[in-house]
Amino acid sequence: MKLPGAVVAITGASAGIGRECALAFAREGSSVALAARRLDRLEALASEIRTLGVPVRVSVVDVGREEDVSRFIAETTAELGRLDVLVNNAGYGVHGRVEETPAAAFDDLMRVNYLGTVYGCRAALPILKRQGSGVIINVSSIVGHRAMPGGGAYAATKAAQISLTESLRAELRGTGVSVCSVHPIGTATEFLDVLARESGGRAVPPMGPRQSAASVARAIVRCAKRPRPEVYPHALSRAIVWLNALAPGVVDRLAAWGARRAGRM
Repeated sequence: MKLPGAVVAITGASAGIGRECALAFAREGSSVALAARRLDRLEALASEIRTLGVPVRVSVVDVGREEDVSRFIAETTAELGRLDVLVNNAGYGVHGRVEETPAAAFDDLMRVNYLGTVYGCRAALPILKRQGSGVIINVSSIVGHRAMPGGGAYAATKAAQISLTESLRAELRGTGVSVCSVHPIGTATEFLDVLARESGGRAVPPMGPRQSAASVARAIVRCAKRPRPEVYPHALSRAIVWLNALAPGVVDRLAAWGARRAGRM
């Protein structure tokens, strides 16, 4: 994928990883289409991107509504002429034991984090297959491979994204369309603030190593250039996946210890 002149659509673009992705792709010379619910933040970001001399458009989108996502993809393609990369990034989390988390929280998380990704893929695929090229990048999480105590509701949505991506990769072999998943560890964004708000106002301490949103964005840009099935922006995070596959009971004990040490249990 040559990014200068490419058209990149990004959901959850108003903050965090999505915002950094928009800037990173714009610096590569790509046209960017930004989707999120907060128009003021999108417009501020668009103004910053215009100084880089690339086309940019904004859309107010609730990714939990299929009609919003379909409209975003259709209008992006109509206005910017094509679609080359879709970054399904929008999402949020809640914290709490499974038995204490309201059923409605599971519903809402799945609607935004997982179904929002499904809607993006379904809207983009006919366009990308018709072109015979393109990349879909689904921003999952390391907890999609290994959930932590208190994070079952969120981790389930990330695991669902991974399974969706795996199925699509196999289904799209030979079409010229690549589908990739990205697995960040804890990232320095507004995520923990939103997590606390959605978890009844309880502060949720960070746990484990942290990385910057910009470093995740750089990994996503590299993935768009040279698509890979799975991307781990933090160098050691893949080891968690291997260790969990080999010795899940050991990881259970380590996870419980880490959660207690961080004040999450």
